[in-house]
Amino acid sequence: MAEESKQDSKYKLNLPETSFPMRGDLAKREPAWLQAWQDKKLYQRIRKARAGKEKFILHDGPPYANGDIHIGHAVNKILKDIIVKSKTMSGFDAPYVPGWDCHGLPIELVVEKNHGKDIPPAKFRELCRAYAAEQVEKQKKDFVRLGVLGDWENPYLTMDFKTEADIMRALGDIYKNGYLYQGSKPVHWCVDCGSALAEAEVEYEDVNSPAIDVGFKVVDNAALSKVFSSEIKGDVFAVIWTTTPWTLPANQAVSVHPELNYDLIQTSKGLLILAHELAQTTLVRYGEENTKTLASCQGSSLNGLMLQHPFDQRQVPVICGEHVTTDAGTGLVHTAAAHGNDDWLVMRANFPQEKPRVLIGADGKFFTSDLVELAAIRGLSRQDANKVILNLMQENGSLIASARLNHSFPHCWRHKTPLMQLATHQWFIGMNETDATGKSLREHANQAVDHTEFFPSWGRARLEA
Repeated sequence: MAEESKQDSKYKLNLPETSFPMRGDLAKREPAWLQAWQDKKLYQRIRKARAGKEKFILHDGPPYANGDIHIGHAVNKILKDIIVKSKTMSGFDAPYVPGWDCHGLPIELVVEKNHGKDIPPAKFRELCRAYAAEQVEKQKKDFVRLGVLGDWENPYLTMDFKTEADIMRALGDIYKNGYLYQGSKPVHWCVDCGSALAEAEVEYEDVNSPAIDVGFKVVDNAALSKVFSSEIKGDVFAVIWTTTPWTLPANQAVSVHPELNYDLIQTSKGLLILAHELAQTTLVRYGEENTKTLASCQGSSLNGLMLQHPFDQRQVPVICGEHVTTDAGTGLVHTAAAHGNDDWLVMRANFPQEKPRVLIGADGKFFTSDLVELAAIRGLSRQDANKVILNLMQENGSLIASARLNHSFPHCWRHKTPLMQLATHQWFIGMNETDATGKSLREHANQAVDHTEFFPSWGRARLEA
């Protein structure tokens, strides 16, 4: 009887009948859906149906044609696909043209690894082009598999000859408008890559470096006496602080902030010039107890004062720079235009005709030296040169203090090795250069920003900065 009730109850449940399978089995069914979209030319039919409607254009930063796609690619492409499809469903004509960045060091490194470095340039470019084309096809297949709708048969590639020709035409227009010029500027340089790195390729890791205070002896005490309105006798040192002793051979100036106050202080190490705000902590760091401040002046008064380089037989000037801060150090900044962007900018502002003093090569070794006292650094790495320089300053008395410091330092994202700032000869597009209308490129760019609506709104401030 109980068994009979079970049988009857089976037919009394109001269950719907559908053609849906019991299992989703998406891994097998999704490819069939995607193939059906392609067979029906769904993307092209959508374009035809939306022809004449208001346009919505998604400007998609292209992925790099190197290696299999990963979760970052998936997130990027799927989110953008959602935007395009939602705009299409809202009535817009929202085409999506995918593309790839086919140039750059990662592709070149793979080709070098697979085929060696001693390859004729024309053959090397041919191999890079072939490798990039192979990667494009692999990634395209995976993006289609993600369900992203787009004009996959007609993507844009940076290596298309038309695209390259358009780039040259744009560069020609930039040149005709007077924006293009040659010069030397410090860039992040990787010795292992043998190449400059973009900011996006720079990582920061902690390193332990020598942190030294170095005295630059004042050449003319009479001139200094006028600055401080006090008669000065004996050796006087303008003291800088640096964690890169190897850049001292390239020193071209000592920078002070024009609006900071600087003290002339009597110590057991001689008369020292230090920024007033940093003087007390600096003297404690030196272990100085019985000191006396003899006079003070504003940084602008020190401008033009000549100093003796700590180990080279030449003199360098004191110059004023807004980049000088009181966050650390002595308030006087060792300035080497070859090895720092702030240094390059302040030297360019004060001595526009003077070139960066480049004494180190792309391999990270000193390739030349007109330094009378430092012929020994020729062929040395930065680390080995540090030792020679520190020993020399210890002997001649210009090393005021020395310690070790753990601090964050730029590293190559690929080799995980410390980078250096190195001035290299290269082409620049000057944002402040003016065209025939008298407008600078910066003004044109700011005007374009003003005519652009940003989502979210903070994007405007980021771009303006």
